[in-house]
Amino acid sequence: MKIIKSLLVLSCTILLISCFGFSNKKQGNQQAIYTPQEHTKVAYFASGCFWCVEAIFESVNGVEEAVSGYAGGNTLNPTYEKIGTGKTGHAEAVAVYYNPKKVSFETLVTVFFGSHDPTTVNGQHPDYGTQYRSIAFYKTAEEKQIIDNAINKLNKDVYNGKIVTEVKELKRFYKAEEYHQDFEKRNPNQSYVKAVSVPRLNRFKKKFPELLKKDTH
Repeated sequence: MKIIKSLLVLSCTILLISCFGFSNKKQGNQQAIYTPQEHTKVAYFASGCFWCVEAIFESVNGVEEAVSGYAGGNTLNPTYEKIGTGKTGHAEAVAVYYNPKKVSFETLVTVFFGSHDPTTVNGQHPDYGTQYRSIAFYKTAEEKQIIDNAINKLNKDVYNGKIVTEVKELKRFYKAEEYHQDFEKRNPNQSYVKAVSVPRLNRFKKKFPELLKKDTH
């Protein structure tokens, strides 16, 4: 599956370069550049392919932007090719920029655990490897406590102690290559997106309709 995905990425990279360039956001022929506001906070999560995770968080009311990237390891300046080896220590992760007046960190943790299987070691079907492992990152003691509380409750009420999600302090987040940003939105007919990303997003939307933006796609 990793080989197939890599080939798909290569073909889509060429397509995106020729059609879109490497700008982060596009609306028609106009480039839309996101600028965090004074109130904006950032949360970081990893739960499988970041194309899927980014799309899920961007559908949540109060989330202003989600950026695909790499975190959780020690390798400096990781690339998608290096990540694919599973030897960098990093996972595909997403930085979630949110308005705390509209959505809380606790709710984002609920979205995280509610949109993937936290009992799967090193992967989310059909992607497996350390780069696809489940990680909830924290920057403060309060965030760590919220994550720990969620894990304790889910282990007791739902997963019978089987959650394998790592809880790690965020050291550094590396933004992924531009062609990965908004990949699901920009490539709705790509085979992986149709087979994996869109169904995962739709399962999340069905499970948490009260959290969605009104204009979510």
